[in-house]
Amino acid sequence: MTNRTFTMLKPDSLEKGNTGAILEKINAAGFRIVAMKMTHMTKRDAEAFYAVHNERPFFGELVEYMTRGPIVAAILEKENAVEDFRVLIGATNPEDAAEGTIRKLYAASIGENAVHGSDSDENAAIEGAFHFSGREMF
Repeated sequence: MTNRTFTMLKPDSLEKGNTGAILEKINAAGFRIVAMKMTHMTKRDAEAFYAVHNERPFFGELVEYMTRGPIVAAILEKENAVEDFRVLIGATNPEDAAEGTIRKLYAASIGENAVHGSDSDENAAIEGAFHFSGREMF
């Protein structure tokens, strides 16, 4: 188990002006931000990042959504980071998300669910390395 996880505030979060509120919830939950940047994923970036879903019927829609505007990528640190962050963000479907979770508060739908959170320590490392070099992590 590592103490780091990866997150992205998705385009809908930035479009709605929820970046600060989401980062505040992350900080209040005891996470330390060890890397963060605003960037705009290219089609090639999104296809590579979500390659695990490339056979799924929603893949094209997902790539289009993730490239329609900027995102905020971040690596977060805390004991039990992956599991604790998954609890903080809530279920993928905001209708099923627990009260007070990021997705319950800020997501519009399953497709526009405000934030990404790594689902395992292994994926957290892979996803973090996709967006950040070692020089960008503190």
